[in-house]
Amino acid sequence: MTLKNRISLLVSLLFTILFGLASTLIFVLYSNFRKDEFRDRLEIKALSNIKLLVNVKEIDNQLLKMIDQNSINKLYDEKTLVFDSNYKLIYSSIDDAKIKWSVEDLKYLKKHKTFFKQQGNYEVYGVFYDTKDRDFYALISATDNFGQRRLLFLRYTLIVSYIFFTCICWVVTSITVKKLMNPLNAFHQKIKNINENNLDTRIASKSNKDEIDLIASEFNFMMDRIEISYQRQKEFTAHASHELRTPLSRITSQIENVISDNKTSNERRTFLTNILSDVNQLTELINSLLILSKIDNKTHENNEVHRMDEILFSAIENLNKSYPEFLILFEIEESENLDTVLEIKGNRNLLEIALSNVLKNACVYSDNKQAKVLINAKSDDLVISISNTGNTLNEIEQKNLFQPFMRGENSKGTSGFGLGLRIVQRILTLHNSTITYSVPDINTNLFQLFFHL
Repeated sequence: MTLKNRISLLVSLLFTILFGLASTLIFVLYSNFRKDEFRDRLEIKALSNIKLLVNVKEIDNQLLKMIDQNSINKLYDEKTLVFDSNYKLIYSSIDDAKIKWSVEDLKYLKKHKTFFKQQGNYEVYGVFYDTKDRDFYALISATDNFGQRRLLFLRYTLIVSYIFFTCICWVVTSITVKKLMNPLNAFHQKIKNINENNLDTRIASKSNKDEIDLIASEFNFMMDRIEISYQRQKEFTAHASHELRTPLSRITSQIENVISDNKTSNERRTFLTNILSDVNQLTELINSLLILSKIDNKTHENNEVHRMDEILFSAIENLNKSYPEFLILFEIEESENLDTVLEIKGNRNLLEIALSNVLKNACVYSDNKQAKVLINAKSDDLVISISNTGNTLNEIEQKNLFQPFMRGENSKGTSGFGLGLRIVQRILTLHNSTITYSVPDINTNLFQLFFHL
C-alpha cells in the first residue's frame, strides 16, 4: 500500500471512528435527558394528585379523575395510583390501564423516597409523600410517545448523517491527500528516470520549505556530489586511457619491427607474435574505455541528419577490411515512409561504431561467420535487425547482456572483453534509441536496433 493510500485510509478511519463516537455520545446524552425530563413530568403529576387529595377536603375520586383527564399536563396512556400509609389503594385514575405493583415496591418507596423504572413500553415513577397526619404512596405510569418519536428521529438523523459525512470524508480526504502528494509523485518520477546519462537532473523546490522541499533540497545536494564524483571518475578513465595509448603504440611498433626483421629467429618471432596479440587486445580495451568515457561525458553533438543505410554500408565495408572472412547479407524491406525514417539525427562516427560492434559481435559468435541484416520501418520507427545462427544465451545471461565485461557461455574460445554491446547501448541511449536481444528460433540470435523519430 502506498503512503498516499495509507494516509487517506488512516485519516478517513480516524474521522469515521470519532464521528461515530460523537454520534453515539449525542444519542446517549439525549436519551438520558429524555428520561430525566419525563421522570420530572411524572413526579410533578404524582405530587399534584397527592396534594389535591391531601389539601382539598371536598374533592373526591370522581372529581380528581375529571381533573386528571382534562389537565393540560396529561400524559399519554397515563395511570396513577395513590396508597395510604396502610398500603391501601385510595385513588386510581383510569381503570383500564394497569400498573404492576407490590407491597415490596411501597416499602422500597418508604425507604428510598422515589424510584423510576421501565415496565415494557411504560415508564413508572414512584414517590413517597410524608404529611403530619399520614403517609401517601403514589405510583404513576405513562408512555412518552412524543419523546420516543424525537429520540427515533434523532437516531435516524445521526445514522444518515454518519453515513453521508463518512462518505464525504473518504472522498475529500482522498482528493486532498492526492493533491498534497502530487509533488512527491513528481519527485518519484524524476528519481525513477535518473541514470548515468542524466545525473544533472534536479528537483525543483518551492519557497514554502515543507518536508518535501527539504527532501528535494537534500536530494539536489546529494546529486551534485554524485555528479562531481562520477565526472571525476570518467575523466580519470579518459585521461588514463589516452595516456596508455601512446606507450602501447610504441610497444606495438617496436614488436612489429622486430618481427619483420630477417635476423629474428622463427622461435622468437612466434613469441613476439603472441605478445603483439596481447598488446592489440589491451589497445582495443583501452580504446573501448575511451569511447565509453567520451560518451558518458556527452562530448558529442547530435544535430546533423544522416541516412542510416549509408552508415550501415560504411560499417560493413570497414568491417570487411579488418575481417575479410565475415559475410554479411543485407536486405531492405520497402515501405512508404522508409526514406523518412532512414534519416536519423545524431553523431555519424558514434552510430557507425555502434553498428560495427553489433555486426562484429554477430559474425564472431555465429557458427558460420555470417550475419543477416534487415532494415524496415514500423510506424515511425526505423528497425535494424541483425541475426545469426549459433549458440544462444540463457535467461540470466540475457538480463545482464548489456552490462560491462559481461560474456556468456558461448564466448568460450573467443577473445574479447564484453564491452562492445555496452558501447552500443550507450551510443543508442545517447541518440534516444534502444537495442534488444531475443531468441526467435532454435540456435538463432536476434539483435534489433530501434531508432525513434
